[in-house]
Amino acid sequence: MSRDTYRYGGGARLFHWVTAGLVLAMVPAGFVMVRVGPGSLQNSLFDFHRSAGAVLMVLTLARLFWRLRHPPQPLPDAMPVWQRRAAGIVHALLYGFLLLNPLIGWVATSAYGASIEVFGLFTLPPLTGQDRELAASLFRLHMALGLAFTALIFLHIGAALHHHFVLRDDTLRRMLG
Repeated sequence: MSRDTYRYGGGARLFHWVTAGLVLAMVPAGFVMVRVGPGSLQNSLFDFHRSAGAVLMVLTLARLFWRLRHPPQPLPDAMPVWQRRAAGIVHALLYGFLLLNPLIGWVATSAYGASIEVFGLFTLPPLTGQDRELAASLFRLHMALGLAFTALIFLHIGAALHHHFVLRDDTLRRMLG
C-alpha cells in the first residue's frame, strides 16, 4: 500500500486536533482550579473546565458518528500485532474517558448545586437534585478518572513521538496530514 493509504482524512484530523487542543487546555485547568484559592481566577477556571468538558462530550459523540461513516485507515502492515492491539485499546479508552468523565462531572456539578454555563452561550440542565455527599463522591471519581485519562494521554503522545523519532515510521505523520 502507498503511504497515503494509511493517512487520516481531513475530517478525522480536524476532530483529533480540536479535541487535543481542548484536552490540553482543559486538563491543566482542572488541576489548577482545585489548587488556587477562591476568587475570580478559580471561578474562570471552573467555568472553562466545565465548558470544555461539555463541548468535548458532544465533539466526541460527533467524532464517533464520523468514524462510523469514515472508518480509520489501517495501521501499517509492518507494525507488530501487539502494537496494533495496544493502539486500539488506548483509543477505545480515550473515547470512553472523553464521554464518561464529562458526564460524571456534569452529574457531580448538578449534585453540588452549581450550574454549567457553556462558554456563556447556554446553561446545561441539572441531571440530578442537590446532594452534597453524592457530589463529593462523584468529584473524587471524576478526579481519579482525570488522573487516569492524563496518564493515558501521556502514553498516547509518548507512543506517537516514539514512532516518529525512534522508529522513524509514518505513524505520527498519518495524523499530521
